[in-house]
Amino acid sequence: MIPLSYFLILGAVLFALSVAGIFLNRKNVIILLMCIELMLLAVNINFIAFSHYQGDLAGQVFVFFILTVAAAEAAIGLAILVVLFRNRSTINVQDLDEMKG
Repeated sequence: MIPLSYFLILGAVLFALSVAGIFLNRKNVIILLMCIELMLLAVNINFIAFSHYQGDLAGQVFVFFILTVAAAEAAIGLAILVVLFRNRSTINVQDLDEMKG
């Protein structure tokens, strides 16, 4: 049986990679969205690990809700990116930071 600490270390490493990706890459919106998704998956690993080791299914059910929200966030985020790319011809964060009404 794999110890709980291995899952927690894996979740911490994935979470740290996603935070580093957000801070290191501030140019591409698609990579920022991928880092946010990776962050949610790191949290999901911790929920599933604790749920398994405690013998309770509540954590696994909660993961389904998080995955549903993440899928909706990805679909809406990509739709917004397509509209921004059509209007501005770029997806760089520095070029998108000013709004014009």
